[in-house]
Amino acid sequence: MSTLPPRLTDWKRILRAAQYSLKGLQAAWRSEAAFRQELAATVVLLPLAIWLGRTWPQRALLIFSWLAVLVVELLNSAIETVVDRISSEQHPLSGRAKNLASAAVMLSLVGAGAVWFMVLVGRF
Repeated sequence: MSTLPPRLTDWKRILRAAQYSLKGLQAAWRSEAAFRQELAATVVLLPLAIWLGRTWPQRALLIFSWLAVLVVELLNSAIETVVDRISSEQHPLSGRAKNLASAAVMLSLVGAGAVWFMVLVGRF
């Protein structure tokens, strides 16, 4: 049990969680080509979302639909890492887990694409 006052303990926990999150982003950057590609697209898409969206809710939809792609990609990478850690042998359940995670990435991309398409059609 910590002897620090509760507020300081909470801040320490938040800081530690932020450090773990940054380590996760660094690991994804180093080892996941798809994440690097999607992050590169983010550099272009975020300013484009601000320009393209006519209202703040539209801008938020464009931005968060793309951020969802990054989140799902990170979860996909986490699942693949855990599956690979458990065993290097081929197993139908391992393949299914990886395929399901990959399908989630695909659906997030389709969803983001649909949002961007609808805003584009409305804009032009």
